[in-house]
Amino acid sequence: MYPARFHYEAPRTLEEACQMMAYYREDAKVLSGGMSLIPLMKLRFANPATIVDINSIPDLDYIEEAGGYLRVGALVRNRDIARSKLVQDSHPLMTSAAPSISDPVVRNRGTLVGNCCHADPQGDWATVMLCLDGDIVAASVRGERVIPIREFIVGPFQNSLQPDEIAVEARFPGTTGYGLYRKIERKVGDFATVGVGVALTINGGMVERAGIALTGVGPTNIKCDSAERLLLSGRPRNPGFVDSIAKMAAVTASPRTDHRGSKEYKQEMVAVFVRRALQEADVMRSFSMATAAAASTVTASYPAPVPALVGAPSSAPAAVLSLPPAQRPSPQRASRFPSILRGLKRTFRRYYS
Repeated sequence: MYPARFHYEAPRTLEEACQMMAYYREDAKVLSGGMSLIPLMKLRFANPATIVDINSIPDLDYIEEAGGYLRVGALVRNRDIARSKLVQDSHPLMTSAAPSISDPVVRNRGTLVGNCCHADPQGDWATVMLCLDGDIVAASVRGERVIPIREFIVGPFQNSLQPDEIAVEARFPGTTGYGLYRKIERKVGDFATVGVGVALTINGGMVERAGIALTGVGPTNIKCDSAERLLLSGRPRNPGFVDSIAKMAAVTASPRTDHRGSKEYKQEMVAVFVRRALQEADVMRSFSMATAAAASTVTASYPAPVPALVGAPSSAPAAVLSLPPAQRPSPQRASRFPSILRGLKRTFRRYYS
């Protein structure tokens, strides 16, 4: 279906775009990546009278670190985030989430800021923003306004932008040392059945910062405050500690049974993903403790160890191990290709002779 008739504007500066939004207000929609807006217009679910295309505005495609924040401009594409070394060093969760966004077409055009403005409960970036306590920066003719992500998303497909405002930046405070985003989707590019993001800062074996958030298991993306507080409480670790956090996150979820899965299944997958992420992070925590202990101990320098040859199976003669890799005999397995080819020939003779 074709979209309804609309008026098209392509401002060259941010000031000009803000003036247009102040003029058109509720009748206008901002176009950045268009991966959500254009399909909605083609289905006639969205019928804006005016489209304000900000893709011609320079200097909105930046990724930079300034003022204690990682700043991501409104025209930064998902692929740029996935490839950014600065993002990976600052917040590994973003690097983990970016390659899982939909499909290559959407990753090449879609934007983080646009995804948050769309406020889809099954959108991935809002979950990442909740994990990292991010903010959205909105601009208008009145100036700039910083909106915490928890106040920015007010409901399904609803955000707190004023009619004359444009979201121009997403920013993330500080840094984190560990991040993992995992989700279930029925096929590549489908909406998430369940998505979980976990971000941690581990120092000296202790968790100093924690973020856990969920995708697709509620009317909006969900931040697991109780699970985060338990993780930061400093309780002694025991075999059931990670399970307690995972179960608490699952209880926070409020999914509905639908064609993608039952409520119980979705809650169980939340617990599984949180448990796996924390178990992986626990290995990192142990490693960081060992590294800190090694750094505080002065040891003498030793020569590099000689690599040890792993013992070969008893059935392998020593003469074979002494041969170069290219000359070593490899086990042969009978090929099925000749029999398949004979079967195809018989079929063709039967139907085409």
